[in-house]
Amino acid sequence: MKTLFTLTLFALTLALGITCARVSPVYAQETPTQQQAPQPTTEELEKEKAEREKNAFRLLDQVIDEAQALRLTENRVRVQIAAADLLWDNNQARSRSLFASAAEAVAEMGRNPVDNRQMRNGPPNPDRRSVQLRQELVLAAARHDAQLAYQLLATTKPPAQIATTDQRGPRPQVNAEENLEQMLLSRISALDPKLAAQNAEQMMEKGQFPRSLTEVLGQLQRQDPEAAAKLGDKTVKKLQATNLFANNQAAFLAQTLLIMGPRPAANATTTPATSGRAPVLEQSAYVDLLGTVVDAVLKAAPAAPTGSQATPRRGPEPMRRGVVGGIGPGGNIQTQPSDAQMEENAARRMLAGLQATLPVIDQYLPSKAAQVRQKLSEMGMPANSSLSVQQTFSALQGNPTSDALVQAAAMAPTQMQSRLYQQAAYKALEEGNTDRARQIATDHLQANQRENLMQRITFSEMAQKGEGARLDEIKQSIARLQSDEQKIDMLIQLTREIEKTNTKLAGQLLEEARQITNRRATNYGHLEQQLKVAHAFATIDPARSFEVLDPAISQLNELISAATVLNGFEVNMFRDGEMAFQSPGGLSGMLNRFGEELGFLAIEDLERAETLAGRFQFTEPRIMARLAIVQGLVQRKAPRTARIGF
Repeated sequence: MKTLFTLTLFALTLALGITCARVSPVYAQETPTQQQAPQPTTEELEKEKAEREKNAFRLLDQVIDEAQALRLTENRVRVQIAAADLLWDNNQARSRSLFASAAEAVAEMGRNPVDNRQMRNGPPNPDRRSVQLRQELVLAAARHDAQLAYQLLATTKPPAQIATTDQRGPRPQVNAEENLEQMLLSRISALDPKLAAQNAEQMMEKGQFPRSLTEVLGQLQRQDPEAAAKLGDKTVKKLQATNLFANNQAAFLAQTLLIMGPRPAANATTTPATSGRAPVLEQSAYVDLLGTVVDAVLKAAPAAPTGSQATPRRGPEPMRRGVVGGIGPGGNIQTQPSDAQMEENAARRMLAGLQATLPVIDQYLPSKAAQVRQKLSEMGMPANSSLSVQQTFSALQGNPTSDALVQAAAMAPTQMQSRLYQQAAYKALEEGNTDRARQIATDHLQANQRENLMQRITFSEMAQKGEGARLDEIKQSIARLQSDEQKIDMLIQLTREIEKTNTKLAGQLLEEARQITNRRATNYGHLEQQLKVAHAFATIDPARSFEVLDPAISQLNELISAATVLNGFEVNMFRDGEMAFQSPGGLSGMLNRFGEELGFLAIEDLERAETLAGRFQFTEPRIMARLAIVQGLVQRKAPRTARIGF
């Protein structure tokens, strides 16, 4: 049954993910509250933008110059890629030059991979650094110029590598080149859909079926519907000519296209939808593909008998091609499944995936519908679950209300109900209907979920009191929470809800949160709490944000110094005496987080942000922070603050 829900609920998971993002708790939102003040004129906005860009590119020049002294190639390349990306609209010639320099360095890394035997304390696979850098380079260029991206893809292609072997047999290699081509195809589909379509066709000619082809078809449809229809027809013909059970890429693409449903005909009033994603195949092409898949999966063998009559299996279903035999639990010998077994398993998975498309089969292939249901029954996959999947999809279209989410939960498969009811309760809170949220929690949520939601409801009701809310009352409720993290999250949530109507109280609540974090951090969780509070202060009093970050940067300097001593023992952040910008572990990630926050705050107070970035004692985190500030100035909007006094 795990296989059943792995594929039949594939599209439902996508739709549900979108729903969850829409109704997530308020405190997780990052959008700053806009100041209730006269809007600046167009002239003032242009002047502000020009000044911001001037400061940004001044600082970027400083970062580029400072990065030239870095010893690690990967660090220099990452600065060049980021700088080229930021400079494109302002100075395309210089941007191209930086992309070219980065490409030369990446190509050299590919030609001269580091021998892992010489780096006993280094990463497990040093070659992955050049692969990752190449990906970052190509995809960054693809944001601006599709032809340039493909040029960089070609010039940085490393020499072909031979798969290694050992006594246990061949060691499967991930096709990094093919993976990057598919990611690039997805990236350029919006920038140049016609070029993307041309390259997609070339990939299919080589027997590849890029998973991003659905994006290409969708983007091409907006620009050239006729070309999109032709590409859709070619895609279906290629899939029909391929053994879907022997080609995982083809099977996945076919499954995705079917789940998306057909494009509605011009005179159609209704068309069955199986997912929240816009369909990309014309109706005729869709029906052709559906018929091919249905005919193929009807040949799937019934499930093997269980119990005393079960036939011994040669190996578990999930085993992949290239996995060699071994000794399994109980001393049983497990061997690699044959091609026939693997194709049989693939057919079963695709049959399970057809459950979500049964309403479409009923409409377009009614003569096959009964056979599909019979085959599902033979395979132990009840067809009635597909109806609940279809009904749930319909209920999740658009921006569903709390009532719509409750209805969807009632129709959804059991595995999905709890999550949908939880989202319905949070949606009711977002709608300001605390009574409805309480009712949903009482009727449908489990103990822990219900308790957490009831706490949220209590604080939401406090927020709705507006001016009538008293600080002492809120502090007493906060004190009853078990952990500092819960207290901080609740205080920030309440702040978001009341800062428009009661700015003074919002500031007082954030000051309470600051007091909780006003201590020396003993783990990364404490540092993350300080970042949350600093970020929340940005829309009320940015000066407080800097005050929260200042002592934390001093502690980060101490941690970096300690890492230099422990390098090779407990951590591996430094190579050749220099810290890699992207290193494993929490410290590197925390440095990036602090840099991002400085970039956010720089729009409000650039001088102070630069000062804090300069307080990093090591060159590498200082460059990282300054680059983040430039990115913040160029790419983000300033938080309109409503300053208050305490």
